[in-house]
Amino acid sequence: MNAILCLAAAALVAPPPAPPAAPPPAGLSAQTVEVYDLVELTVPRPPAVPGENPFDAPLPVQVVGPDGAVTPITGFCDAADGSVSRARFMPAKPGKYAVTGLGARGLTFTATPSKRKGPVRVDKDHPHHFVWEGTGEHYFLNGMTTYWLLGVQDEKKIFDAIDRLAKNKFNRLRVALNARTASGERWFEPQVKNSDVFQFRINPWPARNPDSPSDPQLDTSRFDVALWQKMDRLVKHARDKDVVVSVVFHLDGADKGVDPFGKGDKKWPGSEAEWKYYRYAVARLSAYSNVMWDVTNEWHLFRDEAWTNKAGEVIKTADPVKHLTSVHGKDVFPFYVSPWADFAMYQVWDEGGAYRFLRNARELAKKAGRPMPQVNEEYGYEDHYPGKWGGGRTRPARSADNRRRLAWEMSMAGAYQTTGERADEPGQGGWINGLGNDKMVMPPLYAKMVDFFTAFDWWRCDPADGVADGGALVLADPGQVYAVYLPKGGAATVKLPAGGWEAKWYNPRTGEWKPAAEIPGGDWKAAAPDADDWAVLVTKL
Repeated sequence: MNAILCLAAAALVAPPPAPPAAPPPAGLSAQTVEVYDLVELTVPRPPAVPGENPFDAPLPVQVVGPDGAVTPITGFCDAADGSVSRARFMPAKPGKYAVTGLGARGLTFTATPSKRKGPVRVDKDHPHHFVWEGTGEHYFLNGMTTYWLLGVQDEKKIFDAIDRLAKNKFNRLRVALNARTASGERWFEPQVKNSDVFQFRINPWPARNPDSPSDPQLDTSRFDVALWQKMDRLVKHARDKDVVVSVVFHLDGADKGVDPFGKGDKKWPGSEAEWKYYRYAVARLSAYSNVMWDVTNEWHLFRDEAWTNKAGEVIKTADPVKHLTSVHGKDVFPFYVSPWADFAMYQVWDEGGAYRFLRNARELAKKAGRPMPQVNEEYGYEDHYPGKWGGGRTRPARSADNRRRLAWEMSMAGAYQTTGERADEPGQGGWINGLGNDKMVMPPLYAKMVDFFTAFDWWRCDPADGVADGGALVLADPGQVYAVYLPKGGAATVKLPAGGWEAKWYNPRTGEWKPAAEIPGGDWKAAAPDADDWAVLVTKL
């Protein structure tokens, strides 16, 4: 009996716990990808133990290319509990690649040739302009402000917004990663409010008090991976439409609750916690071919030049792709010679930021020894009249037609612009979040502007003062092409070299071309068909 009892007692003793199952091995998203696509290394990990912060773990990875070149990249934690790490890479050359790090051993993938567009670069031969790496096509930047696009709750609406704007030839969107304000207050558009469609809350970090516009109590030691995954999908969808996303790191840091680091202190030197945010964004998004970096919105309102230069350096150092980087500010750009700054951005509203301003900005960059593309990133949104901030303007001073005319002037200066749609009806966020519909009148007008300038090699042309009178603006590749814009219609005398020329009138409002007689050269009197604005393209026969 004693033996039986012992056996029974032994049967009741629980077996020792099995060791935790090892996480599956690291793996690549694909064995074969196209050049300029993205390949992702996924590394499952045991969940972090209490007291550990998985977002602090170093995650170095190396990618060895077909020519033997080694590219170091940084992985990122993609789960709140630390159970998943990822690293992303964008191959720029065809061939076989090897990936090591984060537990990856013997992992390879092959990049195949493709017709994909790569990152946007500054054209080395024509440094006031841009070109797509890979295809070599020139990039006519036509930007749209959609600051709070991430605040749209339904992702289908986000994708629809991108599709609508891409259809109208907008190829760059300003999208904020960190933004919050009281509903309908700071942004002067009372019809745009927090709802089940849209929220004025974009937190890249977890928030202990997420509904507070001014005191969200952000935990900047970690990241809200759900928001970042939403940003991944937004950027990928935009990439499929050949739309660049300008990633705005802060909007606007001077507003309460937005800047969790320096609290709006203009002398704030930066901190490792802040640079961690920038590096995480770069690690996560740089493998997408269609991003640009905007250090912050309104840098001059909450930071100084030293901080801006440091932030730009952090971005460029961390980014293996070296995407174009700039910063949005005011009517001066103190960063012409800063190595991280690839193009200049300004905020100059209305007529003050049009032809003459950008013409002068080009010259200032040349004098600094660094000619670069010039962009008026903000010049007043359609039908936006924000009280004392509105410059005393009333309707229709900022109508769609008025904005379009300013955009034409900026383009005639050999520069670029970013606009914003009206946001004065319920359900239409316009420049705030990109929501609108096909009844919006501004986008098709800008599409017609793009059609005109992409009808010739605009990047070979420079502003040509003195070639025409009568208030006409001229872009010229002398001896080859003369693009003439008459802002108020009428007539202008255009001085052409001797020889045969063909002239075609273009209606900026309808997109219609009207042939004109062949011209022998010399002084040609260009008379617009009517008193409205017109353009004429004169090309050598």
